[in-house]
Amino acid sequence: MKIKIIYQDKDVIIVEKPAGILVHPVKSKEHPKTLIDYLCKKFPEIKKVGNDPIRPGIVHRLDKDTSGLIIVARNNFSFNYLISKFSKGEIEKHYFALVYGKIKDKKGIINKAITISKNGKRKALLDKKSKSAITQYKVIKEFQVKNQWFSFLEVIPKTGRTHQIRVHLSSIGHPILGDKKYKFKRTPQIPELKRQFLHAYYLKFKLPSGILKSFASPLPTDLINSLKWLEKKSKG
Repeated sequence: MKIKIIYQDKDVIIVEKPAGILVHPVKSKEHPKTLIDYLCKKFPEIKKVGNDPIRPGIVHRLDKDTSGLIIVARNNFSFNYLISKFSKGEIEKHYFALVYGKIKDKKGIINKAITISKNGKRKALLDKKSKSAITQYKVIKEFQVKNQWFSFLEVIPKTGRTHQIRVHLSSIGHPILGDKKYKFKRTPQIPELKRQFLHAYYLKFKLPSGILKSFASPLPTDLINSLKWLEKKSKG
């Protein structure tokens, strides 16, 4: 595993997770090829952090095929501190996403609850009885390849529901490129992209020490190549 640690102190570790790696095992007997297995070998103290033995130190997560920044707690004080910060919305997270289509509103807020449907997929709906999920987005650039449009976005989730960004963008008719679970039947793909185009590129929060810090992660090469392909084709 090529894992880049971009910051560490006595309380937290900030990691750049590559795409294709699970953050933690789904089942306790799953083969140890996860991010947390790597971190527990490098930082053994993490094994005693938190209340779930298969995800020690984990205060939030990224999907397997999402790349980018993730925070890991090194002790129980920082674990509880970070869980509280996340629950209060005091940890700022920004993502880059590439979606299908041309979005009518160049910036906006999606405010829809997320529930699980009968087929096991999550779906977004306007439901006052369920917990709201809020996602803010802004169009950075648009590409037109023949008669197809693609939009490159900055996305800021204000809440932390599972698959929130993927579900919300799909719910407004603009699924993330490469997302196999929430794509539409006839959503076009691009040959350069082998996974979902979603990257957690920015974090800003106050460390347990009280220091306000921000962290950034550049787009991985595979996602840059996808944008270059679109740029080239849209010029033609």
